[in-house]
Amino acid sequence: MDTIALANLLFPDVTETPDALEARYPQRELPEGAVVTRMAPSPTGFVHLGNLVQGLVAERMAHQSGGVLFLRVEDTDAKREVPGAVEVLINTLHHYGIVFDEGATIDGDNGAYGPYCQRQRAAIYHVYAKKLVEQGDAYPCFCTEKELTAMRAEQEEKKVNFGYYGSYAVWRDRPLEDIQAALDAGKPWVLRFRSTGSIENKFKYNDLVKGTLTVTENDIDQVLLKSDGIPTYHFAHAVDDHLMRTTHVVRGDEWLPSLPFHLQLFRALGFKIPKYVHIGPLMKMDGASKRKLSKRKDPELALTYYKAEGFPVRAVYEYVMTLLNSNYEDWRRANPTADSDSFKFSYKKLNPAGALFDYAKLCDVSKNEIAKLDAGTVYALALEYADEFDPEFAALLRRDPDYAKAILSIGRGGKKPRKDLATWKDVRPYMSFFYDELFASEGFDARFDPAVIRSALEKFLAVYDPADDANAWFDKVKAVTTEIGFAADMKAYRASPEAYPGSVADVSGFLRVAVTGRSSSPDLYTVMQLLGAERTGRRLRTAAESL
Repeated sequence: MDTIALANLLFPDVTETPDALEARYPQRELPEGAVVTRMAPSPTGFVHLGNLVQGLVAERMAHQSGGVLFLRVEDTDAKREVPGAVEVLINTLHHYGIVFDEGATIDGDNGAYGPYCQRQRAAIYHVYAKKLVEQGDAYPCFCTEKELTAMRAEQEEKKVNFGYYGSYAVWRDRPLEDIQAALDAGKPWVLRFRSTGSIENKFKYNDLVKGTLTVTENDIDQVLLKSDGIPTYHFAHAVDDHLMRTTHVVRGDEWLPSLPFHLQLFRALGFKIPKYVHIGPLMKMDGASKRKLSKRKDPELALTYYKAEGFPVRAVYEYVMTLLNSNYEDWRRANPTADSDSFKFSYKKLNPAGALFDYAKLCDVSKNEIAKLDAGTVYALALEYADEFDPEFAALLRRDPDYAKAILSIGRGGKKPRKDLATWKDVRPYMSFFYDELFASEGFDARFDPAVIRSALEKFLAVYDPADDANAWFDKVKAVTTEIGFAADMKAYRASPEAYPGSVADVSGFLRVAVTGRSSSPDLYTVMQLLGAERTGRRLRTAAESL
């Protein structure tokens, strides 16, 4: 067949050449060893934790090497695209600290290698599609969906591999006259790649995460251009990664089955093959076994979940870094205040099988991150969260910022700061007893006689003086303890607990429940000072009367 004539027949309006595109998108002037990579998500409206994992791998590889990270939106599948999804995607990634050097933005493109949305690059793909046809590496296929369905049914009946290949590739070697007739009849067509592979052949390939893989050649004549002229992901990513001068492709290992075809395609196009970094899926324990995080089953897969739950951005970042490189935790312990950019990230330490997501560990990391912050910062971030997710509590925080900050200052700072907060959602229940509107009591320890508890509260009320310092305050607590026959000396109590009905710790507990409504709270003396004499006294009296 005259492939030049076929190419002109299929692409009569394509006059630009591959050489012209090479000149328009020249090699980048970067230091030797610089990594150029990208995030290339689809605008489906669902931004998941795996996007962040891949994004951080790509970002660290690019920026630690003096390279470039860009955002490309792979919007070739119009059926799956959700209106406004690009904006959601960009805002969500920005929220989690993924900073792009160039690429798609909400206001348009930023960079010299665009357009960065694939549907805007159709003319570029057609240039290379025409080249493949001219080389004899691609051809039109006019099969209808009905014909393809029948083909799959036949393959299923014969128990052979599914796909458009071999004798099933009925348009592969059709004469030019048949193609002309189909075009004249207005039949829709797709452009297919003419594979030269065989499933009988295997070859070795070195993936930067998976190591040396034994790969079976591709023998399927895959679709390059759909009937609307828009490329498939396979074709688009090859052209884009070449022209945008991508050196490393970071993506999930669900793309490994497509790798043989992608390698074929790069070679047919005459492109240098980028290095591939195939990342394993995020896993979680399900009973005694592991499974992949699921969009349907696991809300924690969605990045919006972490914002709604109130996890600080920094905590999520730190946690993901522990998933990527196991030595990050040790480094962070040794460098508690260092900028994470100074950590030497290595793709070689990625777990080939995928990382195990651990919610409890995320909470621990988050508690550590919040514990490092000063009260003013905690107040500002908690207020920002409450403004969006809890307006009622936001109004209370705004009513008296100094009061709220004083509450958040309790136990903050020093070598062993309190770690009560894992998320901004925790701030409301943590602070609630400081606000009369939110105060509620969990009740007193049922082991003790209510009359004894009431006596302790009344005796403390009789001597309570807000002017006391912490030592004088505690001396009065111990005096009340002795008056009701409890042990004021904890050593004596631990030595002979059977000799006493209770201890000073129990009396402190009575006071704590009366004042805070709960059995656990920050330092009780400080709490009383912040509440003030009037509210503290009122709560003690109300609790005593309730008994």
